[in-house]
Amino acid sequence: MNPEQHKKTQVTLAYFLISMLILFGLQWFFLVGASVEIPYSDFKTYLEKGMIKEVVISDTVIKGLMQDPTGKSDKPVPFTTNRIQDPDLVKELEAKHVKFTGKPANSFLSNLLSWIIPIIIMIAIWNYMVYKMGMGGPGVMKVGQSKARLISADDNAKKITFKDVAGIDEAKEELKEVVDFLKEPRRFESLGGRIPRGILLVGAPGTGKTLLAKAVAGEAGVPFFSISGSEFVEMFVGVGAARVRDLFTQATAKAPCIIFIDELDALGKARGFNPIGGHDEREQTLNQLLVEMDGFDTKKGVIIMGATNRPEILDPALLRPGRFDRQIVVDKPDLKGREEILKIHAKDVKIAKDVDFHMLAARTPGFVGADLANIVNEAALLAARRRKNEVTMAEFDEAIERVVAGLEKKKRLISPKEKEIVAYHESGHAIVAGELPNTDVVQKISIVPRGIAALGYTLQLPTEDRYLMTKSELEDRLAVLLGGRAAEEIFFSDISTGAQNDLQRATDIARSMVKEYGMSEKLGLLVYERPRNPFLKGDNWQPTEKEYSEEIAALIDSEVKRIVDEAYERSRKIITEKKKTVEKLAKLLLEKEVVEREEFLEITGKKTAEKNP
Repeated sequence: MNPEQHKKTQVTLAYFLISMLILFGLQWFFLVGASVEIPYSDFKTYLEKGMIKEVVISDTVIKGLMQDPTGKSDKPVPFTTNRIQDPDLVKELEAKHVKFTGKPANSFLSNLLSWIIPIIIMIAIWNYMVYKMGMGGPGVMKVGQSKARLISADDNAKKITFKDVAGIDEAKEELKEVVDFLKEPRRFESLGGRIPRGILLVGAPGTGKTLLAKAVAGEAGVPFFSISGSEFVEMFVGVGAARVRDLFTQATAKAPCIIFIDELDALGKARGFNPIGGHDEREQTLNQLLVEMDGFDTKKGVIIMGATNRPEILDPALLRPGRFDRQIVVDKPDLKGREEILKIHAKDVKIAKDVDFHMLAARTPGFVGADLANIVNEAALLAARRRKNEVTMAEFDEAIERVVAGLEKKKRLISPKEKEIVAYHESGHAIVAGELPNTDVVQKISIVPRGIAALGYTLQLPTEDRYLMTKSELEDRLAVLLGGRAAEEIFFSDISTGAQNDLQRATDIARSMVKEYGMSEKLGLLVYERPRNPFLKGDNWQPTEKEYSEEIAALIDSEVKRIVDEAYERSRKIITEKKKTVEKLAKLLLEKEVVEREEFLEITGKKTAEKNP
């Protein structure tokens, strides 16, 4: 709770307490008054002495006026006493010539103060609470209203244009048509053309789908409604559908505008049979979205854009013509695109003259826009930590290693024996990679622990972007992965757990060669596994149902083992032939902990064959 809200809460509580005190004061004044309360025995004594002047008798209380018992005043004093069953009271009053009268136990004024006024106060408090809950924010009265965030066309501080987007030129070209329609709708309508109702941006996480949608709104100069798919659905039934209706109502009022639904798969997952019966809340919300997309007129200038990295799970009704009928792939940037993205993120950073963005782009294959932004930020933080005035190439290199391999942990204590095993293990990777023709260039070898479990690493960077892998390249990659285990076995006649990740990756590659790529002569050109989601990284896929016999499964296991065994024998052969080179590199690693590319080429005798990436 911020200070302003805390202050408002304190003021509201003070008003409530004051109101209650006033209520109790009124009740006391009207019901009790300033009278003196006396025992019934004293009342009888005063009556016997003739001090009672007049009384009002009710079922439970006797009130009246009497002489001041203290004798300080000549004016009658009001008194009150509780009534007791006394059959002779009326005779005694008549005998003393006291004026008396009776009245009902509950008077109108008493009812008014005891019941009606508290009810009025409670109603007033309830109305005030309802009013506060309905004022902006996520109150109970606004639960059915859309949570979409609106960026107006006049908000220059948040305005993003195509100049802020790089590395996805093809997607930008596709969306320029939408911008032209929002700027000049009559040009399209005069020819009878119809702009797509919905545009679906499909791509891996971090490729810039949300940024691209904001750039379209910024270029067209129209309001931009942004909401996540998960923000529609709540625990209350019908709330999601109400929010969809409210969103489209707001958008129509602001037309021309753009509605952007991020993470559309959270809302638009394919509908299925519900064993409980009926529709659940998510399906009800999706049905309302489908109805709204069918109902609104594109001539009003409302464009719906969605983003997802899981298009395969979307409901087919969303993807048919007339809804999200145009799908634009936002792919990972190529070498030129990465260079442009780095320059955009670095425009507000003090960059040293030695920074080569082309080289940095070459060292970051497969990185998306979010990864590159993180690298620039990490480099700036490293430079600030080292009290530098500019960000140099050294900080960018360190930032890339942080993203690829994890945070460096120089203070982790490792025994000399373990350190020696790690040095020979990494030397095995590097030497095999340097000897095989179809492998990436060895950039750095380190035995400094990084990340959660990595005790060392061999950094390889490709010389160019690759979109296809040949069988020989995959076999060479397998040999490099198994080079560390082979070095341990040759030099120590024993093996360690350090190759666990290498073996897992090698097994995945070999299994993909057999089941997906048709690279096994015994199994032929058949595919034995459904393709994985191309936009999700390898650890996020889920195994599919097996669609082959047990005999085929045994043959697949046999072929996978054969491919891995052959790659391991190649690694052993290379390390045996280059045993002295491996020892030399391992000793240098134990001495320096980090060996750069220049030193590696000198050790292997291939310095003259060096080619810059």
